[in-house]
Amino acid sequence: MKMTIKDTNNMDQLSKNLKKLNKTSIKVGVFGSDDAELVKIASVHEYGMTIRPKKAKMLAIPVSPKAKGKRPADFPTLFNPKGTKVLAIPKGKDDMEVLFVLMHSVTIPERSFIRAGYDENIDAISNKVADLVPQVIAGNVPFDAFADMVGLELAGKIQKKLRSISDPANSPTTQTVKRSSNPLIDTGRLVGAIRHEVVE
Repeated sequence: MKMTIKDTNNMDQLSKNLKKLNKTSIKVGVFGSDDAELVKIASVHEYGMTIRPKKAKMLAIPVSPKAKGKRPADFPTLFNPKGTKVLAIPKGKDDMEVLFVLMHSVTIPERSFIRAGYDENIDAISNKVADLVPQVIAGNVPFDAFADMVGLELAGKIQKKLRSISDPANSPTTQTVKRSSNPLIDTGRLVGAIRHEVVE
């Protein structure tokens, strides 16, 4: 009878997996490499901000769905009725339609969705990570799958937080222009830009 003895010492692999785990971080948020404009929008909502004009004396704030995403220069017949702080276009013979209100500044209130989404979910995600780490170290769960799972879950939780924010509400003017009351969702670009990156 022949007997074969197989060495099942996995210390090298365990050590390698542990080192990889210790060197890896998972980033979740809106990334400048994807869209720098969305990073700016996310930052304004995350922390709040007062916006002032840089080149003009006043900001032109859209107050009509017709003006959404446009600038005053996009309307060749736009005029400023004497004694008002509005920009309008002619409507019929003796009427006008206000498209913009002129303001010295606009304050966007803080509507934290990244920090709040993280804070509200980190305990549950940490517990899940703690359950899976021994399996990752042992090689039973592929490291890349583990890192992606954690990143995807946290990104999903932050997206959910963004969708749930309703306070502080949009101003009535903003609601009219957006045709929505959710302060952080307009086109869906911001919520769609929240993702994760695994950095080794």
